[in-house]
Amino acid sequence: MVGATTPIGEVICAPSDEMLSRLAQQYGSARQASGLRGREQVMEVWTDDRGDWTMVVRYASGTSCIVAMGEHWTDFAPHDPG
Repeated sequence: MVGATTPIGEVICAPSDEMLSRLAQQYGSARQASGLRGREQVMEVWTDDRGDWTMVVRYASGTSCIVAMGEHWTDFAPHDPG
């Protein structure tokens, strides 16, 4: 799509300890969800009290990268399969 803009212009990476500390202390975010993406990556969603969210991929190498950001995060009740 020509002229499309995104909330994050480029991927932002840093050592995992630094990234997680910055998200928690500087931005007031807390980890809400995580899941494995293969053997070397953990996907995490961080949110703050305003509903802003950040998706982070944490690599086994010790680096984490912000890959997406947005607003109006909503938690839903877990699905009960049975």
